[in-house]
Formats: sequence, C-alpha cells, structure tokens
Amino acid sequence: MAEGRLKALFCVFVTTTFALAEVARGQRVPCYFVFGDSVFDNGNNNALNTSAKVNYSPYGVDFARGPTGRFSNGRNIPDIIAELMRFSDYIPPFTGALPEQAHTGINYASGGGGIREETSQHLGESISLKNQIKNHRTMIMTANVPQEKLQKCLYTINIGSNDYLNNYFMPPPYMTNRKYSFDQYADSLIRSYRSYLKSLYVLGARKVAVFGVSKLGCTPRMIASHGGGYGCAAEVNKAVVPFNMNLKALVFEFNRNFVDAKFTFVDVFTGQHPLAYLALGM
Repeated sequence: MAEGRLKALFCVFVTTTFALAEVARGQRVPCYFVFGDSVFDNGNNNALNTSAKVNYSPYGVDFARGPTGRFSNGRNIPDIIAELMRFSDYIPPFTGALPEQAHTGINYASGGGGIREETSQHLGESISLKNQIKNHRTMIMTANVPQEKLQKCLYTINIGSNDYLNNYFMPPPYMTNRKYSFDQYADSLIRSYRSYLKSLYVLGARKVAVFGVSKLGCTPRMIASHGGGYGCAAEVNKAVVPFNMNLKALVFEFNRNFVDAKFTFVDVFTGQHPLAYLALGM
C-alpha cells in the first residue's frame, strides 16, 4: 500500500495523538507502545512461521531501509506517530528488541493478529492481542520500567480486522459465522477486548488510542469473494458496524470508570478514503 494511502487513515489520528499525549510542541512522550495487526506491524512476522510475510521487494521500495516487514511501500502509521512525537528512531519490533528498549517503546503488532486466538491460523503463526500484551508484560517487567513512567507513555492499538477477514468471513475450519450473528460476534469480540484493555491499564497504560475497523467490504479480497467482483461487499461492511459501535462504547466505559486515564476511539470507518481500503487487502 502506498504511503499516501496510509495518510488517509492517519490524518484522523494526528489531532488525537497530540491531545492524548498531552505534550507541548517540541516535547515527546517518554515511551510509545504499539499493538495490532498488519497495518501496524513493522517486522514481527519476519521471525514467525507464516505466509503473512512482507520482508521482500517490492515492499519497502520507498523506505530508506528497504524491506523490513512493514506491510507498506514506506513508513506505516506508528512510524509517523513516532516522528511526530520526536523519537530519535522508529519503535523497534518486539522480535528483535532488547528488554531495555522497553524504556522507550516496543512494537508488538503482528500481521494476521486478532482478538480471537484462532484468527488467521490458516496463514501460519501470528501473535494475537492476548499474546502481544503478554509480551509487553514480560518486557516491561524484565526491564523494570517504573509505573509512573509507563503512565506517561503513548499506546496505540489497531486490531479486529482479521477477526472478520481471516475468521468470520472465511470457510471452515472457521465456524464463527455459523455460531454468531453480526451483533453476537461483535459482542464476543468486545468482551475479550475489554479484558485485554483492562490488562493494559493494570500494566500502567493511561493514554491509549484504539482504532476501529474500516470498511472491510471494500478491500480487494472481500470485493472478489463477497461483492461479486464489482463493488464493496455491503454484507461485510454491515457486519463490522456493531463492532465499531461497541468499541466506541467501551472507550466511553473506560473513561467513565478510570478517571486517571484517557482512552480515545479513532474512527476509520466513517468518511474513510477509498484508496485506504487497499491497506487491508491481505
């Protein structure tokens, strides 16, 4: 996906990031932690046994370091956020990071990763949100990062797309679309998401931005498989609406219950630029 296409997703987040980080111009947050899927992954899948790897050309064709495992021709959204937060370098992927790097930030995102454990299993290995948080706990405890520092850090999460693309709308062995209606599936995902966000809060997260799911029915694969090859798959887009509604409500719930924290919902469904759909074409 072109770097310009990422900006369509990113522009909605710029203002939120500055407010969320509560930093003045010229300052930066002490650390930045990244969780999510292929949109945020910057190399973690390189070390996994998976077909969801992009550490080869033409990926990275516009990136100074070449193919790195970013699902992009250039920078991804966390890279741009790190630049705006004035970090001296991009946030390193977990699979190559040293424990002491937890003092400045680590990227735990994994292409194919989901909220459900079985999501994307047909592609091979991926790191689910549950395991990303486990990895985070291990790193910050090993590095002995102080709680007061963790509470000042920035956390971004982009997860959920694969639970539809590589689970609900896939054939057997995935069975979720036979067990759940759209609303029931969204409720199930949000119940797990609530538990994982609470775990992050317990580990010190206080400034957290969660990205909603985009119009997945407009990704190339969904157009081909569920849209008749001619346009966006309305059924798929309809399915993710309750997830976004429930996630937004979850953010409101956390802000009400944890007054010392600021959770922000980033809406990438409403008004999403058509070119940005290619970012989730896997």
